[in-house]
Amino acid sequence: MITLTIDNRTVQVPPGTTVLQAADSLGIRIPTLCYRRDFEPSVSCMVCVVEVEGFSGLMPSCALVAEEGMRVRTDTPQILAARRAALELLLSDHIGDCEGPCRSGCPAGMDIPRMIRYLAAGEWTKATEIVKRDLALPAVLGRICPAPCEKVCRRARQDQAVSICLLKRFAADRDLQSPTPYRPICRPSSGKKVAVVGAGPCGLSAAYYLARQGHSCVIFEQKDTVGGMLRCSDLREKLPEEVLEREIEMIFDLGISFRPNQRLGREIFLENLRRDFDAVFLALGEGAADEHLASLLRMKDGHVEADHSTLQTSIGGVFAGGGLIGSRRLCVKAVADGKLAARAIHQYLTEGRTTGGPLEFHSRLGTLTEEEWRIFVSSADLIPRVEPAEPETGFSEEETVQEARRCLHCDCRKKKNCKLRQLSTELKPLIGSYKGQRRQYARADSHPQVVFESGKCIQCGLCVQVLNRNGFTEGLTFRGRGFGMQIAAALDEAPDKAAGQAARLCVQVCPTGAWSLKNR
Repeated sequence: MITLTIDNRTVQVPPGTTVLQAADSLGIRIPTLCYRRDFEPSVSCMVCVVEVEGFSGLMPSCALVAEEGMRVRTDTPQILAARRAALELLLSDHIGDCEGPCRSGCPAGMDIPRMIRYLAAGEWTKATEIVKRDLALPAVLGRICPAPCEKVCRRARQDQAVSICLLKRFAADRDLQSPTPYRPICRPSSGKKVAVVGAGPCGLSAAYYLARQGHSCVIFEQKDTVGGMLRCSDLREKLPEEVLEREIEMIFDLGISFRPNQRLGREIFLENLRRDFDAVFLALGEGAADEHLASLLRMKDGHVEADHSTLQTSIGGVFAGGGLIGSRRLCVKAVADGKLAARAIHQYLTEGRTTGGPLEFHSRLGTLTEEEWRIFVSSADLIPRVEPAEPETGFSEEETVQEARRCLHCDCRKKKNCKLRQLSTELKPLIGSYKGQRRQYARADSHPQVVFESGKCIQCGLCVQVLNRNGFTEGLTFRGRGFGMQIAAALDEAPDKAAGQAARLCVQVCPTGAWSLKNR
């Protein structure tokens, strides 16, 4: 056995063990991209570098064999800087979007592309799950949202944007009309209580997500009805009362309590709510910051000051959102505030602090060239924007499928399990550190199940090893040298076609979105 020390911890390993494997046996995580257990290390990404006492430079731990008495460090500032630089170099040649422009343009961050893919496939229940995961009032928003997502939809360059709002409305309406509507799974009771002051879209959204986390919620409202600005006369023509009532009912079905005719500063007081509840969320409308709040909270221009990433105020356990902290003319923004507050309150109740949600890394392709534009358009149906035959009832099933198939699929199909994105979120590399003319976006999609996007490839060679292991010795290879080296088919075929029956295995081992499934 060989004895070595990693981060001041001693470990014994068999001869031939790498430093990466030795660290893993200690539970010490060294990030990797190109490495995969039981595969030959390619030493290409240089993300797994470590310091070894007696060596002047950094060493790749995936290929560094442990030696007797070796002393290793895995987390010094120099190491972190080198890993960040390695990511910056990889990202300088990364061609593709993590998220579609539509999702980036949605204040609530709804996974619009995924919803559309399910609708295009006729998988109504799965589409509903996506909608209900990201929005508390989808049928309402499907009628009154001004659709900022459609304003940034790339399809508008071809003819017109995809009708995202009508597609969302279809999924929500179909669920409302179902004898067994979707009911989100709620965690077991946490024993924590949250007071939500304000029964408008912001407060309803917060209560919806808090209830899903197992927290007991009570909504206090100065009026005797629920809905807030959703009940204003301007919306009556677009928003039928029965739709609003049904969605509100489904939210309260999660076990939320309602106390009407409770005005803050008159029937209820913030100091009492703080005493009786574990957290308080102030979801009052614009202009509701009265003398009671002004005497307790920091104010600016008639609005309560709250941290923009957590909505926490200067008072411990008190959060504020909606019109109380700024203009919220868009209902979807108020709903987004409620969702954000619920996440922060959950952190406060379970961890004793609020850090906000992780700011996920997002690669952006930018403006498309004419050739790139043709590639994106080639994956969509080129029919004009579908208009519902009966506008009052929205899309039919057939119209839904037709409109959904107009989507260009701008987002990465592997965004949830892309190791490059995960590490970039963690290490926060600086985009643009290495400048140069970017490559053209390219896509090989002749395979019936798999897509290969060369601009997302980091040349780790895992797909080459997979094909060699499965007898496809003339399938894929490296072509070119240096920074211009790429994975290519040995016989000038499209890479996805050359991979053949082993293409799905390439998807499994690929650390990025270079290899992905057409339909997930």
